[in-house]
Amino acid sequence: MYNRRDRNSCYTLKDYGPRPIVFNIDKATKQNNTFRTAFWTGRHLQLTLMSIKVGEDIGAEMHPNLDQFLRVEQGKGHVMMGSRRDNMNMQINVSDDDAIIVPAGTWHNIINIGNIPLKLYSIYAPPQHPHGTVHATKEEAMAAEHNHMEHIQH
Repeated sequence: MYNRRDRNSCYTLKDYGPRPIVFNIDKATKQNNTFRTAFWTGRHLQLTLMSIKVGEDIGAEMHPNLDQFLRVEQGKGHVMMGSRRDNMNMQINVSDDDAIIVPAGTWHNIINIGNIPLKLYSIYAPPQHPHGTVHATKEEAMAAEHNHMEHIQH
């Protein structure tokens, strides 16, 4: 477990939930180089760290049963949100220190429009990904989500 004495060290990027933790979220987020790493998963909340490559996006998605909070720690992005996948009419550019709140049932996507990786963290309530999830790339994340949906349907 990390505490305030460890704030200046590098983090082992793994899932520390559901144990208590105190850490420097800016440093951990910027240290992360994977598309998605679950950093803390509890029964009611999850924190994931994300690194979106230049020109890449998170992919249009909608979570029917959870609210999501995202915060940009590094880079520039373009956020799109709306009530339908084909009508994400709320569009705005974001950068360091901007926060994005996505209510349950809202379609959304974030595109890296900068020239460095877009580093952000996401808080899901309730958790969205299994404890310990690490997706090194967007392709790996998409394959895992596809496999998860096939498992649910069968």
